[in-house]
Amino acid sequence: MILLRKIFLKMVKVNNTVLFTASALLILFSSILIVVVENDTFPTLFDGFWWVMTTVTTVGYGDYFPVTVAGRSIAILLYVIGIGLIGIVIGKIIDGLAIFRKKRLEGDIVYKESGHFVIIGWSQKARFAVKEMMETNKDCNIVIIDQLKEAPILTENIHYIKGDASDEDTLEKANISQAKAVLIFADERMGNEQMTDGKTLLIASSIETVAPNVHTIAEIMEEKHVKNFKHAQIDEFIVSNETISSLAVRSAFRKGVSGIYGQLLKRSVGEDLYYIPKKGSWRTYRDAFQSLLDDGATLIADRNDLTINRKLDEPLPDDAELYAVCDKPTYEKILSKGE
Repeated sequence: MILLRKIFLKMVKVNNTVLFTASALLILFSSILIVVVENDTFPTLFDGFWWVMTTVTTVGYGDYFPVTVAGRSIAILLYVIGIGLIGIVIGKIIDGLAIFRKKRLEGDIVYKESGHFVIIGWSQKARFAVKEMMETNKDCNIVIIDQLKEAPILTENIHYIKGDASDEDTLEKANISQAKAVLIFADERMGNEQMTDGKTLLIASSIETVAPNVHTIAEIMEEKHVKNFKHAQIDEFIVSNETISSLAVRSAFRKGVSGIYGQLLKRSVGEDLYYIPKKGSWRTYRDAFQSLLDDGATLIADRNDLTINRKLDEPLPDDAELYAVCDKPTYEKILSKGE
């Protein structure tokens, strides 16, 4: 027993590849050997493999068992070595799964897929953003970067990387160069708007270094700081304070106007703003406008141009990026019609 204990302790320290290979070879060799030694009891290789597996996993159904001295000697060998070896392998697998889950929870991972969304800076706004993204596309993958002790959210599609987002190594762990878009949320814990926007600028500069072509959206606290971000090539800005203040003032002067913005901003409430793919049959803005109107949608913009209703007879550019207001069933109907 002391000898076996020492052997098993050494086996635990053996390289996983060697251990798994040795286990597979033991099972394969034993399956072949038992068929050769006791062909009457084990007529096929699968029968031998079945018996070996039920033996080393201690299931022991008893439907097959060796009757000769040679066959029973193989069984004894499996009892002494095989069960211990397979037990260690199973333990290694369970430990590996536990370690992997712990690494995911603590953000100690490297994300290798592409087409994902990266959210930098965890806050209540980031939580709402994740919820909105999952409601928009439940299959999208999201990588959250922050310095929290554990992942704030962890699902099959939501991943967490712990680290400083201004550090290039952290950004590379998130595979940011292959991301579909990056959202940088202002760190309001800084307590000072200038320092908050300064941190956002530092992160944006790091993203520009690692992934200059990724679409980047940044939340900033003051609009006057936008000019400082020009060299960082941020694609879109969301001015947090001004946006909220402007909406509050508009609501004060005209009751209910916030409900309009609320519908356009929240995917799950009422009408929404959708991107409409350009159809080949549309020659002018009027063609697109009337076609969508017939389907129950209202064309309102080409990219950020909201003057559609004043240029209906102008040719529709090949690179037009059209947006319409409608509900989700209407949008799905428009997409299903195709050309």
